[in-house]
Amino acid sequence: MIKAKKMLITLVLVAIVSGCSSKNTVKEYDKTAEYWYDSITQNITSSNLDKADNYYISLRSEHMRSPLLPTATMMLAQAHIADESYQMADYYIDEYIKKYASNQNLEYAKFLKLKASFLNIKDINKDQKLILDTINDANAFVSRYPSSDYTSSVNTMLVRLHMTQYMLNESVARLYERVGKDGAAQMYRDKNRNSVLRESDIEAPKEGYLEKFFN
Repeated sequence: MIKAKKMLITLVLVAIVSGCSSKNTVKEYDKTAEYWYDSITQNITSSNLDKADNYYISLRSEHMRSPLLPTATMMLAQAHIADESYQMADYYIDEYIKKYASNQNLEYAKFLKLKASFLNIKDINKDQKLILDTINDANAFVSRYPSSDYTSSVNTMLVRLHMTQYMLNESVARLYERVGKDGAAQMYRDKNRNSVLRESDIEAPKEGYLEKFFN
């Protein structure tokens, strides 16, 4: 599923380059790397991310080895997070990690990827796999970077994710109880018994608390 989403995003970007009729399509070509980079930053500033994406493709296509590409890639990742377009943000972060990240900045890129995943959780019933994947990735981050400047934020994410998982398990258990499936209800209660949290640790969150975490 994740690979399919990334492939879809890539195909969308390729389609833009191929010449769709959108008003944001870039019809210019054969420009300097500095020109494309300046165009990206200007369109990010004006919140025209579709056009910024187009200019990024032009920069990447015409200047594959430009030292401006890593910065442009990270800028677009951050801009898409701010725009709440998290799948696009994830695309740029993966590009950055794969092509440009060094030991010095890989840690921040991994944190940014976690942040995008965390903020992309909108519906705990529909996003159960995303919740579990984000918990696993957050645990891996803490294990790999135990002294990171971002550890406190990641641990806070973990607590909220575990709270969400706990409440979801309890909700499913109650649903099974209502339809007389006590065995299934007990299975979900057992999951909560193995949780790092206890019911007394949990306060029911207000709607939208996940995305408000980084505000």
